[in-house]
Amino acid sequence: MAHGHADHGGHGGHGGHGGGNKGVALLISVLALVLAFSETLGKNAQTAAIAFNVEASNLWAFFQAKTIRQTILRTAAEQTVVLSSSENSRKQVEKWREIAQRYQSEPETNEGRDQLAARAKQAEKKRAHAMESYHNYETASAVTQIAIVIASASIITSITALVWVAAGLGVVGIFFCVMGFFFPTALHFF
Repeated sequence: MAHGHADHGGHGGHGGHGGGNKGVALLISVLALVLAFSETLGKNAQTAAIAFNVEASNLWAFFQAKTIRQTILRTAAEQTVVLSSSENSRKQVEKWREIAQRYQSEPETNEGRDQLAARAKQAEKKRAHAMESYHNYETASAVTQIAIVIASASIITSITALVWVAAGLGVVGIFFCVMGFFFPTALHFF
């Protein structure tokens, strides 16, 4: 019976170590939560960057189409001026020039070349901002994944320093999540 009691005492000591493992398990759970946030936010930022890229591309294509139309009208007007001097030709030339000018700036529809260029540049800025966020979230995910591996290794090896390293990396992961959300352009790694 005393022998059984001694074994229980030995397990009690191991149970104390198990309490440390509970702390590490809790750390791993928190790290997994950070990883889930960084992955979700990173995917959202990546999707936004793609959407803004498509928007910018569409706006630049519309800009180019307006430029082509404007060039055709200006060329037709110049050619008509050279080839004909009738009153009808002059009216047509004036009409073409007005349309060409409208293609340049159309504030009422926000679809003139000037407005399209401004909108495309704004979409490019949004895309760059989203990509900066994405890179921060990707860094947070990588650091947090490494932290989870190190925390898991600390359970197997019983090396307490690994728990501290994992916790420190977890803080770095949280830092990059915060940077990606609030200050994505503050750090430039990519």
